[in-house]
Amino acid sequence: MTLEHVAIWTDNIEVLKDFYTKYFDGQASDKYSNDKKQFHSYFISFESGARLEIMTMPGIPANLNDRAGAQHKGIIHLAFGVDTKQAVEEKAKQLQNDGFKILSGPRKTGDGYYEFETLDPDNNRLEVTTKYTH
Repeated sequence: MTLEHVAIWTDNIEVLKDFYTKYFDGQASDKYSNDKKQFHSYFISFESGARLEIMTMPGIPANLNDRAGAQHKGIIHLAFGVDTKQAVEEKAKQLQNDGFKILSGPRKTGDGYYEFETLDPDNNRLEVTTKYTH
C-alpha cells in the first residue's frame, strides 16, 4: 500500500503550486476547476510517486492553530527526503536565502535523521530529511 496523496486547503493556490514545484521539484498538473462550486485544485507529483493536492474554494475557514510556533493534534508536518546530509544543508540554505524561516536545524535527531524544519508560504510545517550515517 502507498500513501496516494495529501491535500491542503489554501487561499494562495498559485503561490503554493509555485513553491512546491520550485523548491521540491514537484510537477504540477493542469488546474482543475469546478466553476459551480468555485473549487480549484492542482495535483503536485513528486519523484517518489507521492502527490500533494493544493485546493481552494470560498467559505473554507482559516486554521486557528499556531502552526509555526506550536504543536497540535492532527497532521503537523510534511517531510521531504533527500539523499545526503549535504542536500539537507543546501536546501536549508536555499530556502533561508529566499526568505523562508528555518525553525530548527539542520541537526541530527535522536531517531537517526539529519533534518531541518521550515514553513511553506501558508505556514504549513515542513521537514527536509535524510537518514543519518556516521
